[in-house]
Amino acid sequence: MTHPDRLRLSLPLLLAAPQLLWSVPARAQDKWPSGPIRMVVPFPPGGSSDMLGRLMADKLSALLKSNIFVENKPGGTTQIGTELVANAAPDGHTLLMASATGFTALPNLRKLNYGIDSFEIAGGVADYVAVMAVRKTLPIRTVKEFIDYAKQHPGKLSFGSAGEASAGHIYGLTLARDTGIQVLHVPFRGSAAAVNALVAGDVDFIIDGAVTPMVKADRVQPLAVLYRRRHPELPGVPTLEEAGFTISSTRGSGWGVLAPKGTPAAIMSRLSEAIRQVLQQQDVKDALARANSVPSWQAPDEYRRSLDADRKLYAELLPAIGIRGN
Repeated sequence: MTHPDRLRLSLPLLLAAPQLLWSVPARAQDKWPSGPIRMVVPFPPGGSSDMLGRLMADKLSALLKSNIFVENKPGGTTQIGTELVANAAPDGHTLLMASATGFTALPNLRKLNYGIDSFEIAGGVADYVAVMAVRKTLPIRTVKEFIDYAKQHPGKLSFGSAGEASAGHIYGLTLARDTGIQVLHVPFRGSAAAVNALVAGDVDFIIDGAVTPMVKADRVQPLAVLYRRRHPELPGVPTLEEAGFTISSTRGSGWGVLAPKGTPAAIMSRLSEAIRQVLQQQDVKDALARANSVPSWQAPDEYRRSLDADRKLYAELLPAIGIRGN
């Protein structure tokens, strides 16, 4: 038989039990981050994605008061690194510096074990600014001269990219289709390798923001910027439209920050706000320009809609330019 005094003592504890249970995850979220955070970049070191990832990791570390380190996981045109994050623990300690093409172009080319619904979205971060450049030894100084030369030498010009279905690959084939030229694609393991090949003369041209330092060093010849305005680091280089040409895919292929599905809403909200604050800092805007991008904050829902719209666009564009799935 239960003693009355014991019943009176235990009753408040029983009534409080649900509140205690509910408070456990709340306290865990309040303590986030409770340790180092890894930001996975699904590209090799040295390219625009890597530069952006390291910049955001550094700035977010200061705001969130936790060490954020970049882990490069290249391969499969972003698939390897992206899938790694999709399968990570949803505790806010693994993030993805997502390349938009991994969710817009790639799903149209192969079956993936994940989709954008496999992630929680912190927000869109930046737009990509691509630069078209040719090797110095070509007798070409303008886009018009390039098109004329390519028509005189059909199938002879080669271009490098960061890999199959990368932004540079899509840009190159779209340019070829829309201007009526024939070119040869040479995929590399990341932008840095493609840029090195251009400087060495192993390929004839490239459309990749990572070539910007080589342009500034006068190691390659710039022709145009594939964006709606000029590259802030290359004010003397015209946009493709200013050079007298337009193509179907001059959209900014940008980046966002994602976390595994199920990451608590409180963590995602705090992360989103931290990213928004970072993108307002002038030194970040300047650094983004050096990473061939411009700040472009998009709230989670807006970023999702943008990815969905571009995925539908690529569903029509990729087959039309000869990029087909496995």
